[in-house]
Amino acid sequence: MLEVFIQQTQAMKRHIEMLDALFKSATEGIIVVDSWGDIELVNPKAEKLFGYEADELIGKKIETLIPHRVAQKHVNHRIGYAHHARPRGMGMNMSLYARRKDNSEFPVEVSLSPFKTSEGDYIVSFVVDISARKQQEKELLEAHHQIQQLNTELEQRVQQRTRELAKALEEIEQSKEEVLRALEKERQLNDLKSKFVTIASHEFRTPLATILSSASLIGRYPTTDDEEKRQKHVGRIKSTVNNLTEILNDFLSLGKLEEGKIRNVPVVFNLPDFCRELMDELKAVAKTKQQFVYQHEGNEEVCIDRHLLKNVLINLVSNASKYSNEGKAITLRSNNNCKKVYFEIQDEGVGIPEEDQPYVFDRFFRAHNAGNIQGTGLGLNIVRKYVELMEGDIRLQSKVNHGTTVYLELPTQ
Repeated sequence: MLEVFIQQTQAMKRHIEMLDALFKSATEGIIVVDSWGDIELVNPKAEKLFGYEADELIGKKIETLIPHRVAQKHVNHRIGYAHHARPRGMGMNMSLYARRKDNSEFPVEVSLSPFKTSEGDYIVSFVVDISARKQQEKELLEAHHQIQQLNTELEQRVQQRTRELAKALEEIEQSKEEVLRALEKERQLNDLKSKFVTIASHEFRTPLATILSSASLIGRYPTTDDEEKRQKHVGRIKSTVNNLTEILNDFLSLGKLEEGKIRNVPVVFNLPDFCRELMDELKAVAKTKQQFVYQHEGNEEVCIDRHLLKNVLINLVSNASKYSNEGKAITLRSNNNCKKVYFEIQDEGVGIPEEDQPYVFDRFFRAHNAGNIQGTGLGLNIVRKYVELMEGDIRLQSKVNHGTTVYLELPTQ
């Protein structure tokens, strides 16, 4: 029996030595407390973690190792756990911190295991310092945040670059359109030049021949008795020069319009006086016995670009005279209601065929019944451009062999 007892004692001693070695060499902090929360045992790792010697902690409350800000709450949790003790982790889904002797704090993970002895109930706490892990998590979070920032910056740069590229493409497209417009403008100008040469060579040849012929014939009538014949040729020269001047004025006006050199500059003036002076000027170049009639209604003062209006009315009244026979009436009417001024230019001439009327304001267009009446086909096109500059409107009514009436509407200030 004694031998058995000795063997049992030796085995127990060996077990105690092994448990002691395990307790002291454990890599986790181990703290044993009683059911009242008093510290009973502390292993060396726990001493190192908390900066205490074991005898400084034995008999102290476990709250000595808890941060002050949560110490009272820990007491409540500890008492509650003691009533329902079971093995589990402490503070699940919570960030736990422990307090060192110097009052510094560090993050920990704690697992609890209750056990019973003959002397009472105890709880062993296994404490692991997770500072390194927290630091890694922090670095990972910072790295993740930096990556997000870099992604955000990259997206912003991509968006900015995309906008810049879109703007560059838009500018390229605009430049392309401008180049195309410039090329079209150049094509139109070249076309205009070609037509000018064609028209000039045709329209100038006959008038110049007429002038040359009449000038030569004048020299054959030196006596007073030949005065009538001389005046006839002088009249032909004057009329022909007027025709040439009209042609040149058309081309000069068109060139200025194309270059954007003409502007709408309204001024205040007396409309009836202006129209009467204009009609008197045109009587000098009218056909024999043509009657020029002017009528006005409404306010006499208007605010319109005087120069543009004169060019428009001269062109329209001259056309009325040109396409009317001798002895016919050309009537100009004006009506000013202080907001708009209306004009009617009416003749008793050859009229315009109905099928030609939609095109009379096109450049270089001449009606089929124009015959041998000289003209460039630019007059009404220029008139329309002048009217558009003055923000007005122009239209006409015409019937072959019954004459034409042109209606002009202009805003007045």
